[in-house]
Amino acid sequence: MKTTVQKNKPPTDEKPVWFITGCSTGFGRELAKQVLELGYRVVVTARHPPDVKDLAALGEALVLKLDVTKQGQISAAIKAAEKKFGRIDVLVNNAGIGYFAAIEEGEEIEVRRMFEINVFGLGRMIQAALPGMRRRRQGFIVNFSSIGGLRSFPAAGYYNATKFAVEGLSEALWQEVEPLGIKVMLVEPSGFRTDWAGRSANESKRKIAAYAATAGAWRKQVRAISGKQAGDPLRAAQAIIKAVECPKPPHHLLLGNDAYEGATAKLKELGKEFLAWEAVARAADFPTTKR
Repeated sequence: MKTTVQKNKPPTDEKPVWFITGCSTGFGRELAKQVLELGYRVVVTARHPPDVKDLAALGEALVLKLDVTKQGQISAAIKAAEKKFGRIDVLVNNAGIGYFAAIEEGEEIEVRRMFEINVFGLGRMIQAALPGMRRRRQGFIVNFSSIGGLRSFPAAGYYNATKFAVEGLSEALWQEVEPLGIKVMLVEPSGFRTDWAGRSANESKRKIAAYAATAGAWRKQVRAISGKQAGDPLRAAQAIIKAVECPKPPHHLLLGNDAYEGATAKLKELGKEFLAWEAVARAADFPTTKR
């Protein structure tokens, strides 16, 4: 599957500059590999730079240490990228972690850590990259969400909350920045072979027997299929590049059959419930006075 380069190119003949967070594994690593092989210039970031040194050999890459919970590292990375390449054309907020727990089982320290990375870290990256994009009136921000940002699952409620937050932030963001020439896209994958469930997602040490058939069962199921998911990270990376380079990119990019089926089923469920309670919803306003 080859990616066709389309429009939304930078204003010069230079290759576009991609800045990708969380390149050690999974989507971030595969996406960095694909854009480097296309000849693009890429800022490859990771908390442990030695984990991504091999990617630097694939093309014009700038490897940087970056923990999105540390403002100093964010500022330094953006500054280094702009000094090296002159600009950032595409910011990909991929860095993130998971956490499995029934809501009652949740450990606040773990939940806060996940929000720091998945939500506040993403927000910090956007704030750091936007000034340069605004000056040029051009840029593209890709925010990784999940099918879990559109519908929730037992044992993933706190993770879902971080991704629902990313969805809400991104929807406001594109209304704010698209008039300035900057595009925003949410990526919403279902299960992909990225080892997210095997390595990047902790789980609560508390286990409450009452949730064994719901949160417990779902957690075991997700762990069991880690490495066997239907989603192919290579095809996902190619789909993201294609969408970014499309003249009219989507705001929501679903990836995977399960993501598509899950999202469309949620739409139907919402529509059915909204319709059933339409009269009650409309009756909550002050009565209108007819003249």
